[in-house]
Amino acid sequence: MSIPSTGAYAAVYFDPGQSVTESLADQRTNFSVSFQVTAVGPTAEKCRWVAQRARMALHAPLTVTGRTAWRPEELGGPPMQRDDDVSPPLYYLPVQYRLQSTS
Repeated sequence: MSIPSTGAYAAVYFDPGQSVTESLADQRTNFSVSFQVTAVGPTAEKCRWVAQRARMALHAPLTVTGRTAWRPEELGGPPMQRDDDVSPPLYYLPVQYRLQSTS
């Protein structure tokens, strides 16, 4: 992975997702997946800027042919942290989301 010259970027991590039964008949048409967007920046301000840009991008309606999908639900996450183990130090802000759809 190459880091942009601004030092600001977002990394996305998905869990494998889960199909969920819609009824006792065990029809698995509902799907739920959680993911995390980790905003990274050389300053706290740039890190927050990256997180806000990710929020804005995720707010757009999601279209999946043959399915109904909800906008990602923001679940929060831990506070921003500064990583002094890298040079120069970077700020990290992990924000977790859940995405759900049904057919």
